[in-house]
Amino acid sequence: MTKITSTNAGQTSDNITIYQASSSDDAWIEQLHAKVFGPGRFARAAFRVREAFSIDPNLSLIARLGDKKIACISMSAISLAGINGYLLGPLATDLEYRGLKAGRKLVQQVCDMAFKQTGAKFVMLVGDSSYYGALGFEPAILNSIIFPAPLDQRRILVHSRGEKIIEKLHGTINSWIKE
Repeated sequence: MTKITSTNAGQTSDNITIYQASSSDDAWIEQLHAKVFGPGRFARAAFRVREAFSIDPNLSLIARLGDKKIACISMSAISLAGINGYLLGPLATDLEYRGLKAGRKLVQQVCDMAFKQTGAKFVMLVGDSSYYGALGFEPAILNSIIFPAPLDQRRILVHSRGEKIIEKLHGTINSWIKE
């Protein structure tokens, strides 16, 4: 288990720590996803993307409160219009531990890590702007990004650092382009 030093210390309970997930966490992660999202998770558009473009194990994190696992997050490497980035998710927090801001801490940490990857220009997700807007995400241009299943286009959110690239992101989600 590799502990990740958070760059956002002080924004959540001091007892919440972030670790890189390992294969020994796979069963717990799957159980949490089933508990939080139910069987409908398999039909979601973002799930379809993750089926095609696997989760990057280096960007798969778990939040713990003491020795209890309470939340997880992951990223999949993707490309849009020839620009490399990541699809964030799923983010899941155990229902008993919501309100501790573990999810926010995970989002901030995994985005920091993603933007340190050579060539990463954006992080995209499908979610609520009321939650993710405070974390630097903004709506993509409506009907510009094609997912492999129907979804509410208003829920596609993008985060970038430095260069504003939202206007450049369009088309079908593809594999990360090797440089």
